[in-house]
Amino acid sequence: MNFKHAVFFIVLLSSTVASSQVRNKAIQINISKLLNARPVTTITGGKLQTWVTGIDGGGKGDGYLTAAAAKLNGDKNAHALPDNPLIPANSSHPAILLHYKNGKEGNQTRNIAGADSFSFDVPHKKYSGLYLSLTSSEGSSQLHIRLTYTDGSEITDFLLPDYYNDLPESDPNLSYAVHNLAKWGPGNKMTENDHHNIDVLNIHPDPGRVLKKVAVSKDKAGYLVFWAAAGITE
Repeated sequence: MNFKHAVFFIVLLSSTVASSQVRNKAIQINISKLLNARPVTTITGGKLQTWVTGIDGGGKGDGYLTAAAAKLNGDKNAHALPDNPLIPANSSHPAILLHYKNGKEGNQTRNIAGADSFSFDVPHKKYSGLYLSLTSSEGSSQLHIRLTYTDGSEITDFLLPDYYNDLPESDPNLSYAVHNLAKWGPGNKMTENDHHNIDVLNIHPDPGRVLKKVAVSKDKAGYLVFWAAAGITE
């Protein structure tokens, strides 16, 4: 290979890598209109802004704390949520932006008790993966997820395990956003110091079809918290 051909090969390779990065992009789905609960204690103005609607007990049970809130609360070496709500990508899911934040007021999640449903629009694109960040307490939650494409729709069922349960490493649908968390009761008193999770469910959209909307319904059993959604577009 002469110098001219080598330069051409390097330029072509760089172009191919850049094109691949453009084609496969992680995006955060806007679910702000769905948020109806605040299960995470944060810090605002140097003071604890306490969780209001919890992650279990039908919303009356426990909540999570950010690392900074746990430190201010006097909890040492606590298994708390990271202060940065952008959960990094790993081999199982893309980066996922949760909706709690130190210094930020307002709701953080969508909480559902009993049989109910919610839906959200997504940018009209083809997705190689769509990832919902969720927790189920008081047992598992049976979910029925309708994916609406530009050319029709389909429903897929998923069983979301209780957030105390560890996930099999080989699970094709589920992974962790945050693993092994403590939880705090009223007055931000720690009730359990570890073993609770925020899971990530890949709902596997058809990568050959343009997705428009996602609807999630759950059966009566379980208490569901929906934290965030992210997708990988092509």
